[in-house]
Amino acid sequence: MDQKSKAEAFTALHHTGEILILPNAWDAASAAVMADAGAKAVATSSAAVAWSHGYPDGDLLPLNLLLETIGAVARAAGDVPVTADIEGGYTDDLDRLAETIRAVVGVGAVGINLEDGRREPELHARKIEAARKAADTAGVALFINARTDVYLKGLAEGHAAYVEATRRAETYRNAGASGIFVPGPSDADLIGRLADEIKLPLNMLLWPGIADAARLQALGVRRISSGTAPFQSAYGGVAKATATFLKSGDPAAFAAGADGLGNLNKRFG
Repeated sequence: MDQKSKAEAFTALHHTGEILILPNAWDAASAAVMADAGAKAVATSSAAVAWSHGYPDGDLLPLNLLLETIGAVARAAGDVPVTADIEGGYTDDLDRLAETIRAVVGVGAVGINLEDGRREPELHARKIEAARKAADTAGVALFINARTDVYLKGLAEGHAAYVEATRRAETYRNAGASGIFVPGPSDADLIGRLADEIKLPLNMLLWPGIADAARLQALGVRRISSGTAPFQSAYGGVAKATATFLKSGDPAAFAAGADGLGNLNKRFG
């Protein structure tokens, strides 16, 4: 499947059929495992990618490492569409952002997450416009998932947070966003009200206390992302098994964690 077809297929997943359950990878191996498990699409997690390279999350990962990782993930995922978490775009300069978007598309991504963080929403809207123009120039109908961090970063509280999040969502829709990502909420009533008010496919983040996919779909949510949970699960297992191995030298300490993992050498060969 060529990139344009993957972009069309990825967009369609937000508008037809069941809610898109989206696992977040951090390298080629994790992407291959997720694709082989039946994922309809694979995302990257900005935090997990940064951690895997020894950097903290927060627009600090060198751009060349980001692009290498996205390219490796896209190659490993094959015909499964890949969307890349590019944080805040690693710049607020619109020309540099446009270059980054073209590069991200160039290594195989058909979607991005672009977060506002603590930036002014008007600036974020201009960045979405620049990203849309750059992707169109590259010839790919990029799915721009505009993330607002009103809840995640506590930029407002109570009803004021709802008003601000939905205001930003509308601003970002008018700027050319394809979907809206509102990480943080887990209350079903609040999620339902957000889904009713926001006029683009709503993406929620796997979060303590959040409902399962079927319930979120009933509330109007179109996409649920795993975030850093797969990375934490994998490396939490490594930490525990390594501690056991160092204490006893028993190689069986790693055996349980390897259950279900296929032959990656054969997979990549």
